[in-house]
Amino acid sequence: MDNSGNSQDVVVPPVEGVAGGGTAYGWNDGGTLGLNVKGPVDPTEIPTRDLVHVWCMPNTANIGPQDMARHLEPINLLAARNERESVQIAIRPKVSWGGASAAGTVQIQCNDLCSTSGDRLIVGQSLRLRRVVPILGVPDALVPVELPVSQINLFPGETTALWISIDVPSSQPPGQYEGEILITAIKADAESPFQSFSKVEKHQLYRDLKGCLDVVEPIDGKPLDEVVERVKSATASLRRILLSPSFSEFISDNGPVDIMDEDAISNLSLRVKLNLTVWEFVLPETPSLPAVFGISDTVIEDRFGVQQGTAEWYEALDEHFKWLLQYRISPYFCKWADGMRVLTYTSPWPADHPKSDEYFSDPRLAAYAVPYKQVISGNDAAKDYLQKQVEILRTKTHWRKAYFYLWDEPLNLEQYDSVRNMASEIHAYAPDARILTTYYCGPNDAPLAPTPFEAFVKVPSFLRPHNQIYCTSEWVLGNREDLVKDIIAELQPENGEEWWTYVCMGPSDPHPNWHLGMRGTQHRAVMWRVWKEGGTGFLYWGANCYEKATVASAEIKFRHGLPPGDGVLYYPGEVFSTSHQPVASLRLERILNGLQDIEYLRLYASRYGRDESIALLERTGVYFGPERYTFEHMPIDAMRGQIFNACRS
Repeated sequence: MDNSGNSQDVVVPPVEGVAGGGTAYGWNDGGTLGLNVKGPVDPTEIPTRDLVHVWCMPNTANIGPQDMARHLEPINLLAARNERESVQIAIRPKVSWGGASAAGTVQIQCNDLCSTSGDRLIVGQSLRLRRVVPILGVPDALVPVELPVSQINLFPGETTALWISIDVPSSQPPGQYEGEILITAIKADAESPFQSFSKVEKHQLYRDLKGCLDVVEPIDGKPLDEVVERVKSATASLRRILLSPSFSEFISDNGPVDIMDEDAISNLSLRVKLNLTVWEFVLPETPSLPAVFGISDTVIEDRFGVQQGTAEWYEALDEHFKWLLQYRISPYFCKWADGMRVLTYTSPWPADHPKSDEYFSDPRLAAYAVPYKQVISGNDAAKDYLQKQVEILRTKTHWRKAYFYLWDEPLNLEQYDSVRNMASEIHAYAPDARILTTYYCGPNDAPLAPTPFEAFVKVPSFLRPHNQIYCTSEWVLGNREDLVKDIIAELQPENGEEWWTYVCMGPSDPHPNWHLGMRGTQHRAVMWRVWKEGGTGFLYWGANCYEKATVASAEIKFRHGLPPGDGVLYYPGEVFSTSHQPVASLRLERILNGLQDIEYLRLYASRYGRDESIALLERTGVYFGPERYTFEHMPIDAMRGQIFNACRS
């Protein structure tokens, strides 16, 4: 898929205030020179290609409403097993055929991807479709649409983007998979009978169908006479449903009525070819790089109206935890106290609860946070609680994943001493426990060295032996990658010390980060930077830390004083629809892409050495440093393709 060429020749629609023009309803932005229609445009008589522009873009592209059309080319993707690969389809109307506000409606139909040997990647399971929705005018939210067929309204002078994701199961046979996506312009009032049902009608239909199932399901071991009676009863119920007024338009004296000729639709449709190469490499189920991301439990409690400790509270946290695991992220819940002290925990249940063991044993989880004190207040003293939890967890094989995150960015001697004291208490019960501390400076009231950076570098010697995971801000390094060696030189990996990194408010543009409005490659480059610098883990402070709201569907507002998008990687589903499922951001998908890139680079390094993997990053033009990385997608495909060619069987 070549997306680097110039856009095809189009006539740009007039823009308000420029050359005296206004964006007019029914404007034509080129490509319809052969279309000669008098009167209203009927999409059932005109090929869709004459009504809309359709083109494909990589997952690093930010497609805005004013993006102009490009040539449509087949989609060609490469994916390992247990990998998610994504691509975008952009649609822009050439003319209007809709009602008073929309340019028109298009129907999107996705088909399974099939290999020559008959293996499939099934729509709705492996293949998903989401609409890209702007947040503060920037494409970011990925709102699910119905599959295998959905309808999208287009607007005059605006480009709409769709995000297609393909999840390749670990057991999927390697090979070449092909499929297509059909885009068909339809009349505004063209809707499926089920879509036209009211909520009451849908509910009644659901009850009737469920009643049929309830009648025939429990037939194992029943006498034949009873089975026959149950089948007759279910048959009568199904016949009653089919003869109901809801389906009257399909019934006539001469049999079913054709609602529309599928061949006619197919002939008018615009077809987007999708080719996927699945290769034998399987991304490890447990991520090689622990990426621990915070979820604010307070935000969940406020927005969804759940009280800590109730069944609804546990259910809400459980849903968020399980949903984030698909992104190769190891979630932890967090609550802030005074002075940036944090209570962090991966499981809201006590260590001896079966759910905790289920969480910690999940192979998709690379690391888990153990709370320093009780998450829910009880009768046990804090010291007794900590000791009991640690004694239980140390007997488990998953204890190697455990860490304690006690303080976020200590600034002065008092705060650093608090970390040391809490760590000493933990180590009294578990000498092998790992304490993680995030920081960007040493204690400001007791300088460890003459300059701020030298003091920052000396933090490990100041915290030792109380801390094991030294998690530093990428902001401190600026564009000086050579300073990494000074940080690493202070660590003692032979004693279990690790170097992790994090981003938050900083670093800012042009450095890699996850702020709203940054380039797609800038989002993905966060993990390229981690790989090149040699960090062994990564932390992000918050994935759902938007402003407080007490209604689930309330407008999302970013926190004052933070760059837009900082601390918010997904949105409540209720903001966009009646769904309770969280809605991912483009940025979250690109984080997943970056974590998957690390698995590719790790595979390459296992064959050819780490230095050669870094040379590959640079040779393909993907990443040189925090201010020098690709703005285009093509080098990413080149790097992945070279790893594929060098490491496949």
